[in-house]
Amino acid sequence: MTRILLTNPSFRLEHGGPAYSVGRLAGALAALGHDVTVWAADGSADRVATMDPSGSVKIAAAELDMVLTAQRWDVVHDNGLWLPHGARIAGHCRTHAIPRLLSVRGMMQPWAWNHRRWKKRLAWALYQKRGVEQAARLHATADDEVARIRERYPARRPLLIANGIDIPDQPPRAPKADGAVRTALFLGRIHPVKGLTMLVDAWAAVRPAGWRLQLVGPDEDGFRAQLEAQIAAAGLSDTISLAGPASGAAKTAFYDEASLFLLPSYTENFGISAAEALAHAIPVITTTGTPWQVLETEGCGWWVAPETAAIAAALADATARPDRDLIAMGATGRSWVADNLHWPAIAKQFADAYADAIANPSLV
Repeated sequence: MTRILLTNPSFRLEHGGPAYSVGRLAGALAALGHDVTVWAADGSADRVATMDPSGSVKIAAAELDMVLTAQRWDVVHDNGLWLPHGARIAGHCRTHAIPRLLSVRGMMQPWAWNHRRWKKRLAWALYQKRGVEQAARLHATADDEVARIRERYPARRPLLIANGIDIPDQPPRAPKADGAVRTALFLGRIHPVKGLTMLVDAWAAVRPAGWRLQLVGPDEDGFRAQLEAQIAAAGLSDTISLAGPASGAAKTAFYDEASLFLLPSYTENFGISAAEALAHAIPVITTTGTPWQVLETEGCGWWVAPETAAIAAALADATARPDRDLIAMGATGRSWVADNLHWPAIAKQFADAYADAIANPSLV
């Protein structure tokens, strides 16, 4: 049994994929028999209880320094860059010779580096560069992220472990009734990096008959108002609707209603919503800024350039297809996710990585 401390900026699901993936990882590790404690910078660690089927994950609600010194951790797994608490975690692990695994969670991608650029450069100089370089292991969720790390640190050998996914119980999908409106769904943060302005422009170009577009997620930096203005100016308010963040049964209901899933992001280190959509047997359109080439190789979606014209072409193809084609593609995607991304297998890969870092603490 390994004593693991998992730290994350937040476990509020409305804050994006890592809130879910790190929380579920904690539960899957506990189910394997490990002693797992979670801490969140925003005090939301208690949210993990809803993501822990084992019921064994310990919740740390105290201030970070108290948590770090509460016991001798075998390994600390920190998630994400750019927040000052990461420097405190790195310093404690360095002082006490505790191996630290750092999941960069997309924060070394070019778009992330350039977003709020001056703050990132300052944080890099003050604490982040040292924290990255002194991590015993660097973890990436996709090949492109591995490449980004290797560009900066050619001698490092980052761990490549995908995020896991739950496979929901659901009956096989059935075609919509004749004349029924079909739904294309985006579910994620309403944020510029998600490529939603491109998606609205693509929808305006295609205007698929018998379809509507549903955008679901929390507004960030007031971007929703900008998007609503764009939708209205394009005369699409009757076919494009926005809803706030959804979780649990409400999120499942959105997936159940959808016939097509859209993730037009400029960049994603993983794109947990694409995996969730495939697990719900929905074909996916996403961009080459995401690590989802499997959509093409397995025939369960479209993987296109992050450009309006390319997204529009994929939309035109997908929305012209009969339900039986989309249902067959979705079933293929669900089978692939079940074979490759189920949580028990992913948790075992992390447990093996922790064991190796403990036994071989030198940087790799």
